Amino acid sequence: MANGSSSSSSSLSSRRSLLKLLLPSSLVFIFGIISALTYQSILKPPPAKLYSSPITAPRIKLRDGRYLAYKEHGLPREKANHKIIFIHGSDCCRHDNVYSTLLSPDLVEELGVYMVSFDRPGYCESDPDPNRTPKSLVLDIEELADQLSLGSRFYVIGYSMGGQATWGCLKYIPHRLAGVTLVSPVVNYWWKNLPLNVSSEGFYMQPRRDQWWVRVAHYAPWLVYWWNTQKLFPGSSVANRDHGILSKPDKDVIMKLGSSRKPHVAEIRQQGIHETVNRDAIVGFGSWEFDPLELENPFLKKEGYVHLWQGDEDMLVPVTMQRYIASKLPWVQYHEVSGSGHFLHYGKGMVDDIVKTLLTTDAN
Repeated sequence: MANGSSSSSSSLSSRRSLLKLLLPSSLVFIFGIISALTYQSILKPPPAKLYSSPITAPRIKLRDGRYLAYKEHGLPREKANHKIIFIHGSDCCRHDNVYSTLLSPDLVEELGVYMVSFDRPGYCESDPDPNRTPKSLVLDIEELADQLSLGSRFYVIGYSMGGQATWGCLKYIPHRLAGVTLVSPVVNYWWKNLPLNVSSEGFYMQPRRDQWWVRVAHYAPWLVYWWNTQKLFPGSSVANRDHGILSKPDKDVIMKLGSSRKPHVAEIRQQGIHETVNRDAIVGFGSWEFDPLELENPFLKKEGYVHLWQGDEDMLVPVTMQRYIASKLPWVQYHEVSGSGHFLHYGKGMVDDIVKTLLTTDAN
């Protein structure tokens, strides 16, 4: 009896020890299942939607099988002296190339300008790229240039969030560039060489809703889709197309242009918000592979120039940050436009000035 009691006690003790051992693991496992189900049902973005209309743009097939849609402007490629690739901003597409639509026809002929714009991945008729980085965007641009036979060197104009790819071109393919222009390029507050006082000043100029949106994009990108679809509190101003955050000069531009500004607006997000505006933020405010403030002048022999244009009343991209960048990169020719906002290119004659400055060395 004593041996039986001892054996029973030992068995009970073993079961208790095993239970203690397994219980934490079981709880973690159960919590993991609940978290996974929650992510799948609430947080995980849906797959990119199929195109809602037939493909209308010419497209190239990229290295990984994706398709990139593009639109050509100006002179035919074979007759042009200067070939420019335009990179659009957030919530825009290949149709939003004001550097072709507002460029003087006389200047197009005089300088021999050909320009191509393209839908960045996930926009309009370009396939999404869930692995998008500043470098992958550069590879897309280089493939576009090669498949369109733009030559060994070409020009790049990058606007707003298109700046991520433009800085990337200066980093990864400087040997392919004839000249570069950044217009109101978005600044990543976490570039390591931005002093805390500079990045903080720019960061806190944003509305609080956008401060949180940018934090989420940087620290918790897996939460971005939920953040911009939940109804508990306001999401990103850009994602919600809230013009209230714009400066007066920008609001005046929108009022003046009215519906003519974006007649193609329904096409822009047809694949869903996540692979467009959300992905822009994840890449633009994520951890970059390089810091633009460490870049070196790609045109030491003055065979080309880099220009940065910025409105001093831009409420989306603080002018103070661009001033700092220009001060640390003296080879970047900085042009600050007084009384202008984020849409500075709509100012009278601005597109002609920007393009002519890029293409003609005697204007620099």
